Order: sequence, then structure tokens, then C-alpha cells
Amino acid sequence: MKKKLWIIASALVLLLLLLVIFGSSNEKKEVIVEVPVKSGAFKIEVNTTGELQAERSEKILGPSGLRKIRVWNVKISKLIPEGTIVDSGDWVATLDKTEASEQLKNIESELEVAQTRFTTTRLDTTLELRGLRDNLINLKYGLEEAQIKLEQSKFEPPATIRQEEINLSKANRTYEQALETYKVKIEQANARMQEVQIKLDDAMRSHESVLKVLQEFDVVAPKSGMVIYQRGWQGSKTKEGDQINAWDPTVAELPDMSSMISKTYVNEIDISKVANGQKVTVGVDAFPELRFMGEVTSVANIGEQLPTGDAKVFEVFIKIQGSDTLLKPAMTTSNSILIAHYDSTLFLPIEAVFGNDSINWVFMKSGLSEIRKQVITGASNDNEIIIKNGLKAGESVLLSVPEDAEKLELIPLK
Repeated sequence: MKKKLWIIASALVLLLLLLVIFGSSNEKKEVIVEVPVKSGAFKIEVNTTGELQAERSEKILGPSGLRKIRVWNVKISKLIPEGTIVDSGDWVATLDKTEASEQLKNIESELEVAQTRFTTTRLDTTLELRGLRDNLINLKYGLEEAQIKLEQSKFEPPATIRQEEINLSKANRTYEQALETYKVKIEQANARMQEVQIKLDDAMRSHESVLKVLQEFDVVAPKSGMVIYQRGWQGSKTKEGDQINAWDPTVAELPDMSSMISKTYVNEIDISKVANGQKVTVGVDAFPELRFMGEVTSVANIGEQLPTGDAKVFEVFIKIQGSDTLLKPAMTTSNSILIAHYDSTLFLPIEAVFGNDSINWVFMKSGLSEIRKQVITGASNDNEIIIKNGLKAGESVLLSVPEDAEKLELIPLK
């Protein structure tokens, strides 16, 4: 009985060893995949992802006079939701008035000072000129008295007459000098009044400007349309708490939905293939069943690095032909830019073609063995490559490198 059990156990161990050996040999055996040489139309395309934008839009602007009132940045307190349809004059946003209100207080103080200075200068000038006019009147009386005394002295001795003539001349000269002084004082008074008047006018204009700008802190739509918010340099859209600046007070936009473009970026490897006028097939992720035709209208000359990536990319604009009410700004697009089109040619998967700096080849079956055959290749797209010479339509090639491939002799072109 023990001998029988030992025999059965030995048989089981042998069976397990055979299974392990044959199983491991089967795992190591590589599956050889063949692919046919295809014939037909061949496209070379650059595929990118983009975002829909309106080709034209009207900006919804905040206060236009921020620089005049020396306010450089204003925070957005409230915003209407993006995508809201508005009519002309409808409320869109409210801006924080804190800094502008502080500026209004400062200007009101300046206006009060300017008004006080204007009033003081006017009173001082009035009093000064009145005193000068009184002095002129008195001098004129003195001149008349001197004239009377001279007339009355005609029967007096010559020395007395001469003295009266001298007194008349002095009185006349004093009056003339006082008159000239009065004229100069009038000019000085006018200049001082003009100066304080200018400062008062400036303060009043500044005050009016601040009041006018404050009225624009409730932002309204200039016409009807859909409200769309801009993206900042980091890619995020305008939101409550963001700021607008005095040089670009744009709060939102009203896009013209009748003319749409896809804004996309092409990597630096493919950008040399892209040019204005190339045809594009545009898909919209929101409607996978729809396809639109487009055309490249703008290719950037200088690359940039987006915050979301490390590689350099170039901005490309694609104009969508026609219009469709389904298309909305910010929708994601898939763009296939047609670089070249061949009506009829031979081609293979790129993985089936091998080579070095001088020649290319493919691996093929010949009976029970494999061969290495030279081919001439042409242009390629992301997945396939054109075969100019060396193969015929319907022939099959290997998709992977066979064992001992380096020992296979290369069959050159005939």
C-alpha cells in the first residue's frame, strides 16, 4: 500500500514539473501580429484641444474716470452669474466704493480750503483797492488845492509864486505815482484772484468728477446679450473679490454669437506645419455628434508657456464657418487641422516600420521564416506613415521585431 502511494505521489510531482516547464515555455512564446499594407486616402492632421470664443464682443466697462480721481484699483463686490441674458441698462456688477469715497472726502476738504482762500483773497483785495482809491481821491483834492493856491499867488512875489508852482508839481507827481501804483495793484489783485479762481475751479471739477465716477460703480450692460467673464493670466475667470484697474476697467463682455472662433495652442514640434488658410474640422465636446468646418486665421509668431504645462506652445485661432445657436463661449473643442491630403497612397502603422539614419525596412513572413525588406517612406501622421516604394497593397508586414532580427539579411529595393 505504501509503495502504491509513493508511485502516485511521484507521478503527481512529475506531472506538476511538466506543467511548469510547458507553461513557462508558452508564456515566453511571443505572439506575432501581422498588419496589411493599406491603400486609399491619407490625411496628415494636427489635433488640438481648444475653447470657443466670440470673434467680436462688446466690453462691459466699469468707471472710465478712475485715473482722474487717482483711484488705481477697485474691488468687485457683486457680480451677475456668467451666462445671464441681459438687456441694455440691466445691472451687471457692483464695485467697492470705499477708496473712491475716501477720495471724495479728501477732495471735499480741498474744495472747502479753495473756497475759503478764494473768499479771503477777494475780501483782502477789495479792502486794499478801496484804500488805494481813497488815497487817490485825497491826492486829487490836494492837487486841486495846490492848483488854487498857485492861481491865488499871481499877485504875490515871484518867490512865493515859484514855491506854489513847486508844490503843484509835487502834488501832481504824487498823484500820478499813486495812480500808477493803483493800476499795478489792480493787475496784482486780478492775478491773485485768477490764481485762487483756478484752484477753486480745479477743486470743483475734481469734486464733480468723483461724484460722476461714483455713479458708475453700479455697472450696467451697454446693450442686450449674454454676459461672459474674461480669463486672467492664470486662467481663472473674473469673480467677486477680484479687482479691475484704472487702465483696463473691463468687468465682462457681451459676445457676438453669430461669429465664433476656437482658440487653441499648438506645441512647438507641430507649429511649423500650421499656416493661415488651412482647413479644420472642429468638434464640440458638448455635442459629440456634431462637426463644424473651420479655417486657421491666426498663428502666433512667439511661443508661450501656459501655467498648466511645461512645454512651449503657440496660440492659434480657428474661425468657425457659419453659425449655430448651440455654440456658446467657453465650450471645449477638438480641432483637427488638415496639413496635407493624399487621395490615394499606400500606408502602414508607424510601429511596423523600422530603420536607421540611412534606410528604413519592414519585417515580413516568407514561408515559415521571416525576412527584412527595405522600403521608402513618406510623410506621416500621428499613427500611420506613407510607403512610397517597396510594398504593394494587400501585402502584410509584422508589427513587432522577430527573434534574431539582426541576423536577417536586408532585401534591397529592386
